[in-house]
Amino acid sequence: MKKTPINPSRRTLFKAVGALTASTATASLFSACSRDPQRQNSALSFKEIPHGLDAHHHLPEDYQAEVLLRWGDPLHQGEEEFEPARLDAESQARRFGYNNDFIAFMPLDTDAGPGENIRHMASGNSERGLLCVNHEYTQPHLMFSGYNDEHSATRGVSAKHVAIEQAACGHAITEIEKTANGWQPVLDSPYNRRITLSTAMNIVGPAAGDRRLQTAADPAGKTVLGTVGNCAGGKTPWGTVLIAEEGFGGAFQGDPDNIADPVEALNHHTFGISPENRNWGDYDHRFDIEREPHEPNRFGWMVEFDPYDPQSQPRKLTSLGRFEHEGFTLVCKPGQPVVAYGGDDDEHQFVYRYVSRDNYEPGNDGHNRSLLLEGTLFAGQFNEDGSGEWLPLVFGQGPLTPDNGFHNQADVLIDARRAAALLGATPMDRPEDVETNPVNDCTYVMLTKNKRRIVANAANPRQKNATGHVLEIVPPGQYGQRDHASDTFQWTTFLLGGNPNAEEPNQRGAYGQQTPGAISPHGWFANPDNVAFDPRGNMWIATDGCEDFGFHDGLWAMATEGDLRAAPRHFFGCPEGAEVCGPEFTPDGSTLFVAVQHPADGGRSTFDNPMHRWPDNDPKLPPRPSVLAIHRPDGKPVGS
Repeated sequence: MKKTPINPSRRTLFKAVGALTASTATASLFSACSRDPQRQNSALSFKEIPHGLDAHHHLPEDYQAEVLLRWGDPLHQGEEEFEPARLDAESQARRFGYNNDFIAFMPLDTDAGPGENIRHMASGNSERGLLCVNHEYTQPHLMFSGYNDEHSATRGVSAKHVAIEQAACGHAITEIEKTANGWQPVLDSPYNRRITLSTAMNIVGPAAGDRRLQTAADPAGKTVLGTVGNCAGGKTPWGTVLIAEEGFGGAFQGDPDNIADPVEALNHHTFGISPENRNWGDYDHRFDIEREPHEPNRFGWMVEFDPYDPQSQPRKLTSLGRFEHEGFTLVCKPGQPVVAYGGDDDEHQFVYRYVSRDNYEPGNDGHNRSLLLEGTLFAGQFNEDGSGEWLPLVFGQGPLTPDNGFHNQADVLIDARRAAALLGATPMDRPEDVETNPVNDCTYVMLTKNKRRIVANAANPRQKNATGHVLEIVPPGQYGQRDHASDTFQWTTFLLGGNPNAEEPNQRGAYGQQTPGAISPHGWFANPDNVAFDPRGNMWIATDGCEDFGFHDGLWAMATEGDLRAAPRHFFGCPEGAEVCGPEFTPDGSTLFVAVQHPADGGRSTFDNPMHRWPDNDPKLPPRPSVLAIHRPDGKPVGS
């Protein structure tokens, strides 16, 4: 790889920004949410790792990682060790699922029991907790013998393998503890369980019971089996976990043009449902839209569940809208409404915000559990001058009327994409994770890429954006005390992904704008996807697409203020074919959990002939999506 100057000049930076004027670029890229431009609060002193690409994961010196959970690992005592050839759906439903994504660490108070959420959350225990992990999607050609390529494992999957796939999707809750030998699962824990496509869930909120959610199996439209496409998520201070339903359209087969209702036909086209999708509907008829045209409307929501109550039933929150949710993350301040931010992970889709009707009351568990049921969903409008507005998605307001096909609030929420577009929300470059920094109280939007963009604008400044960028949303208020319920905000460009000195202007990155030499040759990345913040307010970005530029996906850490604002340092590298997802810290910051998804995916790699066999490197085992627990042997915070 050609080495280039580390830090772009202002002139190079302005070229990279493109659509922004020089004055706007200066304001957006050099100031924003910092309290003191001279303050350096990152304390990121780890020795950076280089760009690379091989069959292994990579960490800085003085760090170690345990492989904590792998696809097929048993979650209960008495289960046999994983043998792919002997796997069936019943066994898979008791084991860790496939393609792990979002991670939530929920602390455990060792003196409290199931259901005592407030005590558990208040404990801040960083050595024992529940690890809650999404299982986004399955890849039969890497899971099972006999498939020659990815396409043959889409349309030609057997009934047995489809049943295993459905049991491998969803979510896993596993108690874990830190021991003298590192982090380990607790297999006799009463909390351990799987949520799969057979798990009964309640449908709640404004769309519950609507005719468009009614099916032959559920004429009331209030109960659905399972969840799929589970990408990112969030946590609540009342001890529940939110998981997103993102790529749900790929689970359904059938031709939307054969649906009699033109509204549903357009709806199904919007989410990529086609006759060429995977053949689950051959055996589970609810996934065939020509047999059950309303079933897709029961997916594409945020799901809330209680990890501290193993008997509780998850619920789908229709108040948060239906689209390809990357996740929703919460801002909860005493005596104020709960605010949740999320993105719709597709090209030219939107950034959303939800504001609860009632206020958050710390310690009032029963009251707080209703806050995600009644409120208002908004879509973001990012103006050219750096200002922004949140546009309410409310039936009867503006164009959201029967004249445009909306007959009630359920229609607005089911067709949130179309509603947001009619309102004039800004189409974005694949909005993925959206999270708020707990230290500076600003919100950050990961925009992964959009090669379909023809016309650039201030918030999406590059045509055919192949490398992605990050925006910073600044609500009104002061440092650390901002009003997230306000319907107006300012926004800034935090960084532009890509090589800082790429020949192609639309791929030229911009980082660490205040300090020459702020990043090393390995500090740049492309395609930001997930984001997390450590207890000190440092930003940790996970990527999805760096292999297109010749090196592994991984994690990069950086400050959000001071001289090293937006100056990434390379911390973690994935094995070839994989991406890292769901970075999550323990409350004290001493352990970082990461999900390594789809290792050895690419080229002609299959179960029978994989490009490598990470993490086991055992000729009897395939490559396995896995969760790693990363920490320093001396117990100091990760990043130091």
